[in-house]
Amino acid sequence: MKFKTLSTIAAIGLTAGFANAAMAEECGSLTMAEMDWASAEFMANVDKIVLEAGYGCEVELIPGATTTTFASMNEKGQPDVAGELWINAVRDPLAAAMAEGRLHSVNGGPIDGLGEGWWVDPKFAADHPEITTVEQLLEHPEFFPYAEDETLGAFMGCPAGWGCQLSNASLFRAFDMEEKGWTLVDPGSAAGLDGSIAKAVERGEYWFGYYWAPTAVIGKYQLQMLDWETPWGGSENWDGCIVKPEQECLDPQPTSYTESEVHSVITDRMMKEGGLAVDYLGTRVFPGEVMNAMLVYMTENQATGEDAAYYFFEEYEDLWSGWVSAEAAEGIKSEL
Repeated sequence: MKFKTLSTIAAIGLTAGFANAAMAEECGSLTMAEMDWASAEFMANVDKIVLEAGYGCEVELIPGATTTTFASMNEKGQPDVAGELWINAVRDPLAAAMAEGRLHSVNGGPIDGLGEGWWVDPKFAADHPEITTVEQLLEHPEFFPYAEDETLGAFMGCPAGWGCQLSNASLFRAFDMEEKGWTLVDPGSAAGLDGSIAKAVERGEYWFGYYWAPTAVIGKYQLQMLDWETPWGGSENWDGCIVKPEQECLDPQPTSYTESEVHSVITDRMMKEGGLAVDYLGTRVFPGEVMNAMLVYMTENQATGEDAAYYFFEEYEDLWSGWVSAEAAEGIKSEL
């Protein structure tokens, strides 16, 4: 019900945004959150270049993070734009802010192909095209022998202390994976998790475990996310049990992984005064494979979000030119 309500409110807000865009010539000055992770840093710089070079806006990027940026936008009306807001952490208060008209979602999917889940390496996916779901794979621990006991299948979970450690441990129990011949492996750290993937792919070995996208690792090693046959088990099971420590989740029920949602959210002032900028923010969508490729570029070249944005404009003109008017595209090209 929450999802339907939020989507409906977003659709209403987006329609209003397009109406405002049609009436306004310029968007003036605005502030935009530059979140503290690579994809959001890159996206913010792309948006800044488009809005300044294409539409004559004045854009100030300010540091941000999911909960702090949302709180500031909700309470103070600043910054004007959060281009990549992962809303699971703020779903209820965001829905309230949108219903009351303080904030508006102008894009419910600025990146596609994103989310958390259970993944396999590309060699396994190619060798076993008949296995496309988590449930099918769980019947075959023999494909992923654990280095310390090859009679067990290795499922690579999250490092201790990460939130996903709890959800993966609960799902491990919910699907009776120990009884099916699996062991839950703690990679020890982010470097350990990434290293396990790199080692497997580079050696031509199979890998199965948790990860998320968009990320440079997914882009570089072309991991494939598995689908779930088990439907979403509801918030009571997920939020009330799956994400909690074992002593607080004694009977986890099988469920698919929670859906990740990213929205581009703006303030009411931006909705009323942003003009063509609102239209643009509602139009642009980064395909998952493009975003992952850009994150690989940033990692391998130690590139900043601004560096990556200019590279993106040079390499993906066919994509971004479809987001803007012909006049705006010429302005962006002249900036390059």
